[in-house]
Amino acid sequence: MAKKKKKGVWVSWNENIQHPYDTLFIVQSEEELQSAITGAKRIRFYGNKQSSADITGGVQTLVDLKSYNSILSYDDNQRLITVQSGIKLVDLIEAIEAKGWCIPCLPDINTVTIGGALATGTHGTSGKLLANYVQQFRVILADGTIKEIKEDNPLIDAFRVSIGVLGVVSTLTFRCELNYTLHVQERPEKDTVWLQNLKEKVARYDFYRILWMPHTGKGYVIQGTKIPSDKFIPEQHGPSYLKYRRAVSKLLYKYTHLSPWFTVFANRIIAFAFFNSKTEHKGSLYQATVTKSRGATLELAEWTIGFDNFPKVFKALKKEIDKWDNKAFVHIPMDIRFVQKDQSWLSYAYDQDTVTVGCVSRNAKTAESYEAFKTIEEIFIKYGGRPHWGKRFKAKDKELEKLYPKWNEFKALRKQLDPDNKFLNGYLKKVFNEK
Repeated sequence: MAKKKKKGVWVSWNENIQHPYDTLFIVQSEEELQSAITGAKRIRFYGNKQSSADITGGVQTLVDLKSYNSILSYDDNQRLITVQSGIKLVDLIEAIEAKGWCIPCLPDINTVTIGGALATGTHGTSGKLLANYVQQFRVILADGTIKEIKEDNPLIDAFRVSIGVLGVVSTLTFRCELNYTLHVQERPEKDTVWLQNLKEKVARYDFYRILWMPHTGKGYVIQGTKIPSDKFIPEQHGPSYLKYRRAVSKLLYKYTHLSPWFTVFANRIIAFAFFNSKTEHKGSLYQATVTKSRGATLELAEWTIGFDNFPKVFKALKKEIDKWDNKAFVHIPMDIRFVQKDQSWLSYAYDQDTVTVGCVSRNAKTAESYEAFKTIEEIFIKYGGRPHWGKRFKAKDKELEKLYPKWNEFKALRKQLDPDNKFLNGYLKKVFNEK
């Protein structure tokens, strides 16, 4: 029987979103999860709470999935692994690496739970969304019944990125590939250099990412190429003080909500000190590219745009945030990544190769007054950009209908599967224009 807590307050990882609840279930089995869903009038569920969007709390009943984290089976012939949805990415990585496998595109932190990562469209770079490597979903619907959705089911593209409103993913099966070694090189480049022939560079490398440094005229380019695992690479890790970047950033950005213009100088100091050296190393996909953790000290927005539109969006973005007569000064870095097109209904890359642009506020407690979030959203929506479901945005139903070709079909399916809006909280009601 599931553990149950009565009356409490759900608090986000940054402590800036809080909601009271009546009942909290801590589940370890599918039967416990099914029972909690069946008996609830309104219910939401969570893992490590690493979303900046208000998609979890604000309902009477919550489910904590962190203990629902087992590896259920392997299929060595087809390289499949089946897991419960509360498993952390780090544990999934360790399990498939032990098999000599990988999922070729992963998010940049490993502390997220898999169910939450899939529901919000989590991605890496130079591949597809994480959800596109799922071969099968097992989902508990609003009425408590279980639905299995495999690759040959047309509805799988609706369930791949669902924001958790079609049902609760119970278990899922990933299709893996053989693991490989990357030779990774990192270096600063002027904007005029890294922007040149960008599409060709992304196609040429097996891993490509840019940490753009607003107000400096530079980006920090990270590129990876597959190599034989025994190939010698003369590793170069840069100065030892690079490990202090987060601490220095936290100090320099501490009061930029009071004096936004100081961000310009903070960025230039950080870029010179921490993004000015060349590094080189090799490792497996995970060893070379996945950050081990992230402290709960920042807030995030992320917008995506079709690859062909990116140059003009970047030009407009840079022009706007470099004006001294506004407050939209942006902390380092803006993370630029690349996602291959797919057919998932609420994917940012639906029917188009996509560039994703992250925006970070290092002051989580003052994120509501961070003008950059508003300015960047206005620019991206103007050019048809799409928001990341797990990060901060203001767009609602009318705007989203214009951005996602399958939006109304998704809404109709959601209403069919959940006619009583069991899986909607206050925030999601506004997103889907439900009362």
